[in-house]
Amino acid sequence: MTGFSERVESVSISGIREVFEAASADAINLGLGQPDFPAPGHARRAAAEAIEEGRADGYTGNKGREPLREAIAAKHERDQGVGVDPANLIATAGGSEALHLALEAHVDPGDEVLIPDPGFVSYDALTRLTGATPVPVELRDDLTLDPEAIEAAITDDTAAFVVNSPGNPTGAVSPEKDVREFARIADEHDLLCITDEVYEHFVFDGEHRSPIEFADSDNVVLINACSKTYSMTGWRLGWVHASEPRIERMLRVHQYAQACASAPSQFAAEAALTGPQDQVEEMRETFRERRDILLDGLADAGIDCPTPTGAFYAMPRVPDGFVDACIDRGVVVVPGDAFGAGGEGHARISYATGTEDLKEAIEIMADAHAAVV
Repeated sequence: MTGFSERVESVSISGIREVFEAASADAINLGLGQPDFPAPGHARRAAAEAIEEGRADGYTGNKGREPLREAIAAKHERDQGVGVDPANLIATAGGSEALHLALEAHVDPGDEVLIPDPGFVSYDALTRLTGATPVPVELRDDLTLDPEAIEAAITDDTAAFVVNSPGNPTGAVSPEKDVREFARIADEHDLLCITDEVYEHFVFDGEHRSPIEFADSDNVVLINACSKTYSMTGWRLGWVHASEPRIERMLRVHQYAQACASAPSQFAAEAALTGPQDQVEEMRETFRERRDILLDGLADAGIDCPTPTGAFYAMPRVPDGFVDACIDRGVVVVPGDAFGAGGEGHARISYATGTEDLKEAIEIMADAHAAVV
């Protein structure tokens, strides 16, 4: 048979998937990165009505329906106080495609992309698929990304750096002073800052701030999605925002790889963004309560864990054998090194699961920890 590209050979199946496949069917899954809430009813109805009325059968414009892009622009005005031209938005097949577009349009083979370590698995893989080199940047002890570490890692080959706040897998939220520094670095070093903000509405302590609020240049590309905020992971609807020249280049990739985001999903996303936001508040408060339950349980078990201030993940420090001991006992957690070498000695726990299941899992994790220390 013929061979395969060096790019695809440079990546492998996610370590998260390997953990899922090793677990039993009835295990308590603390590995899933999706909320355990239904999508908002008004969003589902909007999609169903569009389908029934025949309004979702055809292609939309490459950038997405204009009413959706107007709703996204209004969202940024509402949440960040930033004026966004709907023409400078592309609706994508989830935040994952948005990240892919940003890298494909801006990064060449031989370039370097600075990524948080530990960080979301796609940052490394999608960088490699462009032919560029991912450069891991170690996080602080509290698992936040240090602007000084980013600046120290810059070389003549650096093309971009990735910021993710609130973060996956860490649950860390970058404070405003750091976000201002990320914007400054993008401006002063003429580097692209790719800011992944898909968890922006799940902040428990402090507030979410975006580099787009502070950058003086157009060197910021913003990625977001309905996936987490509205519990719409399966709808695959995200977006990317940037300046007109950057959007035009990303559109060249999008139109050939995807043509347009799913039409029914676009109707659902528009409704989610413009309709009642009560469920978002309910989800945030529920995740806050679960976070506190988890942290108390881990502390009682003698497991050290930096306090996550956002998203719905915790990343405790764990001994060797902990992850396997949990899986053997019917609780799925993900080894920290699935997210980069900097995650070694940690595990990622998602508390986007039912509270009673979480409490049971905490007892099992305590037993697993006792068995391996």
